[in-house]
Amino acid sequence: MRAGYAGRGLIYLVVAILSLLAIWRGSTPGGTGEAMASLERAWWGIALLALIAIGLAAYGVWRLVAAFWDLEAHGSDAKGIVARLGQVVTGIIHLGLAFTAAAILMPSGSGGGGGSSLDKWTAKIMQMPFGQWIVGLAGAIGFGAGVYYIWKGLSHKYMANLRARPVTLKLQPALTAGLVANGAVVTIVGFLLIYAAWTLNPSEAGGLAEAFDWLRSQPYGTVLVTALAVGLLGFSLFCFVNAAYRLIPKLKTDDVETMARRLAS
Repeated sequence: MRAGYAGRGLIYLVVAILSLLAIWRGSTPGGTGEAMASLERAWWGIALLALIAIGLAAYGVWRLVAAFWDLEAHGSDAKGIVARLGQVVTGIIHLGLAFTAAAILMPSGSGGGGGSSLDKWTAKIMQMPFGQWIVGLAGAIGFGAGVYYIWKGLSHKYMANLRARPVTLKLQPALTAGLVANGAVVTIVGFLLIYAAWTLNPSEAGGLAEAFDWLRSQPYGTVLVTALAVGLLGFSLFCFVNAAYRLIPKLKTDDVETMARRLAS
């Protein structure tokens, strides 16, 4: 779990820094794929990419293990089953990202690919029976998950599983902003999937890079894109803090003081 959060923090740190540099230069930021591919061109990037691959694989395994043994204490009712299925999906996604990072490290790896492959997968699914509905449902789930993450950040629910330490308490505003920014990305990606299903146009789907493109096209787009990039910097911090101080709900004891308990008192 801790290695997974650390690896997740690394990739979002790289994405946030590269996004801010792109904005500074007047261009639109890319996504996680472009960020990982760019590391291949730096002398220090290979080692960092290896750490990211290991970390993302660890996070993927953690999500699958947590879902199987219900370590997050979601329960076995309908709501809990949906939450645990969500863990399985995110686990598979992060294992896929780990594979992408590992493929870039290979001598024959094609790390310089251009952009998200989500639109390609969307096109394949749309060719299947009921493919349009499957894509639309996936988008709706993603949209709902993004809204949940935003609510989880603004309501400070995440603090129930973080140890109360001086550093975690001082960083609380940045942690909240980071989780909200991540929720915003997931919400936009879900919306793009819904729109792709509605228009029967797989190219409308996309990941983080397309989310940046969509924000850039809105009024005050540069401000919105900059705010999201800064927010992702906060989300990388959120991941690093979780790597150090996160508690597993099923193993948490009453004598452990969480951020939520400290602030409530």
